[in-house]
Amino acid sequence: MRPPAALKAEPSRFAYVDAITCFARALGAARSGNADAATADIAKLAELRDELQRDKDAYWAEIVDIQRQAATAWQLNAQGKQADALEAMRVAADAEDKTEKSIVTPGPLAPARELYGTMLLERGMATEALVAFESTMRKEPNRFGATIGAAHAAEKAGDAVKARQYYAKVVGMARDGDSSREDLAAARKFMAQN
Repeated sequence: MRPPAALKAEPSRFAYVDAITCFARALGAARSGNADAATADIAKLAELRDELQRDKDAYWAEIVDIQRQAATAWQLNAQGKQADALEAMRVAADAEDKTEKSIVTPGPLAPARELYGTMLLERGMATEALVAFESTMRKEPNRFGATIGAAHAAEKAGDAVKARQYYAKVVGMARDGDSSREDLAAARKFMAQN
């Protein structure tokens, strides 16, 4: 799997398609701690949002703006502005929660509520993270990231019942998956010990 920074932006005739690569690159840069590298892709997301607004495509303009907000939140996080990052990520998640999913798309690349849960968990806010991950799973069922996040959050929050439930689901989801994945290995270890 290529790192997001290595993704090449191949322009298409659809601004919302171009936004996917920009979002992945910005998020990957910010999550890797390289806040400066995310700047150009965040700016491009704003341009694509504006293009969609000019084309009177309100739905995709909103989706691309949520991607921009989420990438900006993670950029703030990489800059060490944790309180601002959490607030920006919460706002992006709230905005995404209010959108209806298009009937022609499978769902978001990385749901904002899931990304919020990840940020909360990284801050040691396990109980709040669990709520965010469970909310994601209600809207976007069977997401590996939200499920493993909920398992980790439940374990850290001391909720052994939910931790076992979510780790079991992760193991089931990835029964034929790459056993070298750290998160999958952790899930299997938890299940073996509990």
